[in-house]
Amino acid sequence: MAKLTKKQKEAAAKYDASNEYALEEATKLVKEVSFTKFDASVDIDIRLGVDPRKADQMVRGVVALPHGTGKEVRVLVLCTPDKEEEAKAAGADHAGLDEYIKKIEGGWTDIDVIITMPTVMAKVGKLGRVLGPRGLMPNPKAGTVTLDVGKAVSEIKSGKIDFKVDKFGIIHASIGKVSFSPEKILDNATEVIQTIAKLKPASAKGTYFKSINLSSTMSPGVKVDKNSIAGI
Repeated sequence: MAKLTKKQKEAAAKYDASNEYALEEATKLVKEVSFTKFDASVDIDIRLGVDPRKADQMVRGVVALPHGTGKEVRVLVLCTPDKEEEAKAAGADHAGLDEYIKKIEGGWTDIDVIITMPTVMAKVGKLGRVLGPRGLMPNPKAGTVTLDVGKAVSEIKSGKIDFKVDKFGIIHASIGKVSFSPEKILDNATEVIQTIAKLKPASAKGTYFKSINLSSTMSPGVKVDKNSIAGI
């Protein structure tokens, strides 16, 4: 077994890894047990009682985090020339069409989110092999295929994120930074949890929220007591 570092030991001493904590307390603990020198991301992992192999139990959606993610999100808008100025004015890092399609075909994926228009999806759809595995393919359900590109850019830049249950029934989402106050982390976590609660598939039986954990980059996870959260 690998030896724990001094900082890892200090983090482990601040909480009981087997214990479940009220969400409000967990948001404070996740800051205390973080030991990275950089401003680490705070993540939430929610295990759901669904079978992702069944189409009617696929949980996917979008949520606007009240305080954003704390990350600089690089946005590319693949659009017609008449929409380029609107996209850039809203804060898009890149906007265009054919030239960016060629760059992506050549392997360029130095962006975090791609927004496009229904009218150009025939061209964008051809990039599925490159964008799909990287989670960059625009999707109407995520609000990234729209004629209102300016609004979509503004929402993403201000903290709108999309989430999707993975093949193990878990939703992973980044909800802030360790530098955030516990109150901001709490607000963001609550918004994500309550949004997912509203998306419970009718065909999902038994316990919907199996477990909830908060963690920061390289830190141990903090288990959340589901009973401490209203509305789930």
